[in-house]
Amino acid sequence: MMDVLVCAAPGELVLERRPMPAPGPDEVLLRVRRVGVCGTDMHIYRGTQPYLSYPRVMGHELSGEVVAAPAGGGLAPGDHAYVMPYLSCGSCPACAKGKTNCCMNIRVLGVHIDGGLAEYLAVPQGFVRKVQGVGLDEAAMVEFLAIGAHAVRRARIEPGQSALVVGAGPIGIAAALFARLAGARVTVLDGREDRLAFCAEHLGVEQAVSLSDRTAESLSELTDGAFYDVVFDATGNPAAMEQGFAYVGHGGSYVLISVVAADITFSDPEFHKREMSLLGSRNATIEDFEHVLAAIRAGLVPTAALNSHKAELRDLAQALPGWMEPAAGVIKAIVAC
Repeated sequence: MMDVLVCAAPGELVLERRPMPAPGPDEVLLRVRRVGVCGTDMHIYRGTQPYLSYPRVMGHELSGEVVAAPAGGGLAPGDHAYVMPYLSCGSCPACAKGKTNCCMNIRVLGVHIDGGLAEYLAVPQGFVRKVQGVGLDEAAMVEFLAIGAHAVRRARIEPGQSALVVGAGPIGIAAALFARLAGARVTVLDGREDRLAFCAEHLGVEQAVSLSDRTAESLSELTDGAFYDVVFDATGNPAAMEQGFAYVGHGGSYVLISVVAADITFSDPEFHKREMSLLGSRNATIEDFEHVLAAIRAGLVPTAALNSHKAELRDLAQALPGWMEPAAGVIKAIVAC
């Protein structure tokens, strides 16, 4: 038997005892050790995640220890591993193009199927990767960092370009970090002073701008009216996403990392005048995960600062509501299972 934390309904987390999973012939049995808590989990807890039914075991930012694995798959008991939580089919047109992150039949751990807030988890072996030179806490942070890294790769940033990241939550922080590592001059825009202070102290951003009633004027002044080569939206707010079009410079790109259940509109004359490129960015690929791991190993990611809060699995039901309050100052919370 094992402990499992179940979101039985919005606002209701229940610690249950369940049988350990019996892995299939192509599955790895993982002793889950760390689970990162992200915005998706908070939406599930609030009842605002549109692609989910209850009850659900949350958790898709995972690291752990291999208990059992198929022979010949490169994994052995005792290996530390991270999990690629986007279970792609491998055969649809998107997968055939190497875009497994937007597989037509994707199943995401902790969203479409039960995830990792449990002591043990069975996962298809193709989605479990051995990790070396990186601790378990760090390995559990790779997924959210990879989402930012993927968005930066989508933008094809060139050294010396200017980039604006709107929204300094964990995904925005990841985008800002990897944009800077790609050589961009990065500005971060957010309404929370604590998040802006974090970006200034730990990410080496060029400017940290507080949201105000004259945001557009401030950004124009900082760029001599040219605005930005690349703008990333990581707000999850439809109004902010629409406003972000105005911050893209002529010939620039706008990358929407956020996804919202809303229609997004923009001015077509402004869009065409600037010959703007509009890009969606969804999840990440294995290349992004490996890029993040290499950056962590090289000491380029401030993982200790990012890991702002911790809890044990048995204590998460009490901790999570407080973590969701802005006053808690959570950057990335990690659960030990």
